[in-house]
Amino acid sequence: MYYQKHIFFCINQKSNGKTCCQDHHASEFRAYMHKKLDDLNLLGAGKIRINKSGCLGRCELGPVLVIYPEGVWYSYESTHDLDEIIQEHILSGKIVQNLRIDPPIDD
Repeated sequence: MYYQKHIFFCINQKSNGKTCCQDHHASEFRAYMHKKLDDLNLLGAGKIRINKSGCLGRCELGPVLVIYPEGVWYSYESTHDLDEIIQEHILSGKIVQNLRIDPPIDD
C-alpha cells in the first residue's frame, strides 16, 4: 500500500447557491490539517495523503471528510475538531464517535 491512509476533504463550491462544504471554509480546514500532519512528519509515501475532493454528496452534513482505508466519515466545525480527529483517529486508531457520520447508503 503506497499510503497508509487517504484523507479526502470535500471542498466543493456549488454555483447554484445550495449549501456546500466550501460554505464552511473547507479549503482552509484542509490546509490546517495538512500543516498539522506535515509538522508531525506524517505526510508522504508510506504515510498519509490529504486530497481535495469534489462533492462527496453529504452537503447537508458539511463540511465533511472521509478517511480511507477505514471508510470513516466525519463532520467537523472547528480546528479543535480536526485536532481531535488527528489525535484520536490518526495517531491512536480510535474513531471519534462524536464527529462521525454514517457512511452514505448505496442506492
